[in-house]
Amino acid sequence: MPQIKNAHIRYRIIDRCIRNKYKPFPSKEELRAACEEALFGSEDGANICGSTIEKDLFAMREEMDAPIKYSKRHNGYYYEDESFSINDIPLSEEEIESLKFASKTLMQFKDTAMFQQFAFAINKIFDKISTSADLKDETADLVQFETGFASSGNEYLPELLEAIKGKLIVRFQYESFVSGIRKLRKTLPLLLKEYRNRWYLIAFDFDKTTVITYALERMDELVVTDEIFTQPVDFSAADFFKYSTGITAGNNQIEEVVFRAGTIASKYIQSQPFHFSQRLVREDEAGVIFSLEVLISEELIRDFMSYGGELKILQPESLKKEITERFKKAVYAYED
Repeated sequence: MPQIKNAHIRYRIIDRCIRNKYKPFPSKEELRAACEEALFGSEDGANICGSTIEKDLFAMREEMDAPIKYSKRHNGYYYEDESFSINDIPLSEEEIESLKFASKTLMQFKDTAMFQQFAFAINKIFDKISTSADLKDETADLVQFETGFASSGNEYLPELLEAIKGKLIVRFQYESFVSGIRKLRKTLPLLLKEYRNRWYLIAFDFDKTTVITYALERMDELVVTDEIFTQPVDFSAADFFKYSTGITAGNNQIEEVVFRAGTIASKYIQSQPFHFSQRLVREDEAGVIFSLEVLISEELIRDFMSYGGELKILQPESLKKEITERFKKAVYAYED
């Protein structure tokens, strides 16, 4: 998030803290902790320091005429004019544009099962912004958002989320993508993850005694039991997907992938890397050579193949062979 936007958010957090009648005279440290918790979800001082809050207080006095005073008696800050609030200050053009974009982003999800309970509120916000003279969007025909289509299984999102929170065991019928066979699964839900407009459940499977990924669109007859699983499960979302380029993840073998991309393709690849481990090895007359430390998955293979002849796998040999065979089948399919 740009620093100027962070600053505007901090101003409003500081304003809210100073106006809090239940906890008056907040100290500089309390203001800093409140800002860091709201913006970064922590209070350890790794992201916001005391000097930043001092600059914010100065900026609020200078730019917003905020009557901020310091009470030596109470060791904290207060407004000399108790009725003051920066919420009464007209929104800047930048803030108005941010509201417009935020409202349109919300509208993309209002029909999703998980957000249907908020549909009325989302519509109300969107209508207000659309009809307000100050907020009227003159760029409606200039910006087009990507639209996601809700797939089956999304209706299970609220139940699965509650099961994750309560550590409740769930059962469901699951259809194999390969064989088409349905089988009853007993799992402990651990994480809900969206990938390319589809939702997936990461869960500990009691029959396989490992963590498995399930697509919600292939679930049926979901039952959230009253059975609480109290034993700790060794799972970290960050570690689980650390070497993943898609939804496939886990403790599979990680490999170094080296590939060459043509001059034009390499520009796209550098602007949108396949994985955070991607690094440029060298450039030569044939293009640019990159390397990755990743889990080789179906998603990665399809991403590589999307570049066609502009990208060539150099290693490992097994991946090079797999993609070569797939391209041969593609050529064969077009020969008749």
